[in-house]
Amino acid sequence: MGFQMAIKDHKSLQGSKILLVEDDKSIRLTVSESLKGEGFQVLTCKDGLSASDFIFDNTKNDIDLIILDLMLPGLNGLELCRKIRNDEDYTPILILSAKDNESDRVLGLEVGADDYLTKPFGLNELIARSRALIRRSKRNKKFSDKTKTIIEFNHIKMFLEECRVTSFDREITLSPKEFKLLELFMKSPKRVWSRDLILEKIWDIDFIGDTKTVDVHVRWLREKLEEDPSAPKLLKTVRGFGYKFG
Repeated sequence: MGFQMAIKDHKSLQGSKILLVEDDKSIRLTVSESLKGEGFQVLTCKDGLSASDFIFDNTKNDIDLIILDLMLPGLNGLELCRKIRNDEDYTPILILSAKDNESDRVLGLEVGADDYLTKPFGLNELIARSRALIRRSKRNKKFSDKTKTIIEFNHIKMFLEECRVTSFDREITLSPKEFKLLELFMKSPKRVWSRDLILEKIWDIDFIGDTKTVDVHVRWLREKLEEDPSAPKLLKTVRGFGYKFG
């Protein structure tokens, strides 16, 4: 199971775009080819000024990770890192440096870097750290996008960031499972959800129990959201299949 999840995780990160800023040509080529071999897209710059121009002219803002050498000509890595963070760009940054004393590592992290790797380094470790930073960034972005969303359907509103639900502007108190279940329904109105799939999505795939758990929670939702829970207009039963919202 763990091995299969690791493969799935690696595949999900393939195609992620990495900007490698390194003035040493041999390191630049070696690291670039290794990352490409793992399925990453790699763009390279050999100095801080060209990297700065690329980053601040990149209107798509689609870089998933910046691997940044400290000792760069023109604009050094610390200055570039500080410039990126001052622009409120929180793309993960992995610093590469021949300086391995604690004060240099602390300084790199204090100006906004997410990780620090000293030279010489192993390519496997570099790849692993790159994956970890991209994975964490994508997870945080997904959570951020989710929590900023207000979902609306007819008179019902879900304020995901506040874990709050209103119906006709009246506060509705939901348990965590009821909240997640309503979120699932409201994000896919009209979709028919089987009880088994609901169990997998809300209670996770390892849940030990039966589908009556879903029925009970649907009934509780109806009692809180429907004008007449015995004749629901929002959360409907699709006989032989499951439930749909809307």
